[in-house]
Amino acid sequence: MRNLIAGSALPLLLLLTACSESPKTAEKAKEPAKPAEPVTGRHAFQSMYPSARGWATDAMPLRMRDLRLTQVKSEKGKAPAWEAVFVSPSLGKSKTYTYSVVEAEGHLHQGTFAGPEESWAGAGRGPSFPFEIAAIKIDSDQAYETAAEKSADYMKKYPDKPLSFILERTNRFPDLTWRVIWGESVGTSNFSVLVDASTGDYLQTLH
Repeated sequence: MRNLIAGSALPLLLLLTACSESPKTAEKAKEPAKPAEPVTGRHAFQSMYPSARGWATDAMPLRMRDLRLTQVKSEKGKAPAWEAVFVSPSLGKSKTYTYSVVEAEGHLHQGTFAGPEESWAGAGRGPSFPFEIAAIKIDSDQAYETAAEKSADYMKKYPDKPLSFILERTNRFPDLTWRVIWGESVGTSNFSVLVDASTGDYLQTLH
């Protein structure tokens, strides 16, 4: 009987030993981090807006523009970083925020970052006017598509021109506008297209 019990216990013992000595399941290799990609203006704005409202409950956007970086390439209405100026009528102050997909030179940090407060003279004292966030119905990549349709000849002639984007409301048109600029800045560019940021309509070509 003792031999019978010992014999029947032997397979179970071997099974338990095999389980205890079996190799652990290999950890899945970590997937490589995806390279940073440029984002649209509205994506960046939605990331900065909560921080601006935390600064001042009546904070309103005044202007937004793209920022080009060497680490990540801009493409067709998308940029690796954006900068937005918000104003507070109650405080009489403005505050600049940036959103970047990477850490970069010039004190540009990944994610949303707030700059210092500055004085603000109020609406009508500068070229731009505060606007409601509901006015941003057309994103920067959509504005690019509209502008590109009106700029085919220029783009063929200057295929390597960098693009810049400015979102603002001025007294030129009643609605908020995207200004799609072929060149480093407004001051150095000789060609840009204005697109209505609320309707997506083409407005004007500036030479």
